[in-house]
Parts: sequence; structure tokens; C-alpha cells
Amino acid sequence: MASSSSSSSSRGQDLDERPHVLAVDDSLVDRKLIERLLISSACKVTTAENGQRALEFLGLGDGQHTNNSVSKVNLIITDYCMPGMTGYELLKKVKESSNLREIPVVIVSSENVPTRIKKCLEEGAQEFMLKPLKQSDVKKLRCHMMKLSHPCNGRLCIGR
Repeated sequence: MASSSSSSSSRGQDLDERPHVLAVDDSLVDRKLIERLLISSACKVTTAENGQRALEFLGLGDGQHTNNSVSKVNLIITDYCMPGMTGYELLKKVKESSNLREIPVVIVSSENVPTRIKKCLEEGAQEFMLKPLKQSDVKKLRCHMMKLSHPCNGRLCIGR
């Protein structure tokens, strides 16, 4: 089941003001690393261990229709290689949903495969990043998490 975490020190920010990130990875170690990096960047984090759980959280599980009772998610960060449903397949389902397609999706992978990267970006991924993620990677994503009105190239987001 998806779990939600938040930092014990919210750095003076109201919970509703912090960007909400859905982190999807079949590896508990990788999920915990991503969660820790995001929380230290003042994000609210919900984790899911696979694509199906992520879709259920988003209201797109089997027999579900997206509803407005689901917590607003500002960013989805998903592993590419997962059993059952790949990060690419999750990306496609999100982008096919009229209610979810505006949510930025970032794909992460331990494998640097140019054709895979190109395919994900063409399907609508905001970024493709290599594992292990670092704090500098999370900082680069701040503009996507905050859903700025002026889209920016990921490279220009550093320091925001």
C-alpha cells in the first residue's frame, strides 16, 4: 500500500504548501533514499512499491476513475525497471489520463540506455535521471515540483 511521510521539522511551511511527490520504486532501499532526499527538500512524500499501487493511489486502479478526493500530487518520480508495470508503462497511463496528464513524471534508472531515455522523453517524461539520485538532482526538479507557470528546461532550474 502507498505510504505517506513528512518531515518532523517542516521548516516553517504549512503541509499544504509543500510540493507533494509520489515516489514509485520496487526497491525499499531506493524508495527510502528518494524519500529522504525529498523530505530534506521540504517535500511531502507518498511512496508506492510498484506501478499498480501508484495508479491506485492516483485513482486509476482497476475499476477506479480519477476522483478529486486523491491528494494533489505535484510530481511523480518512478523507477523504470519494476516487475508487473515498468515506469514507462506508468508514465503512459498518467499521460493518457485527462485528469493526470499535467503532472510532471520523472523516470529514474540505474541503466543509461539512450533509446530508453529517448522513448520516455518522447512519451512525456519531464526528466530521465540516473540512480543513485543525489540532493543536486532533487534541487534540479524544484521547478517541476512547484508547477511553475513558466516551464523551464531542467538545466535552468538549478538553485531554485
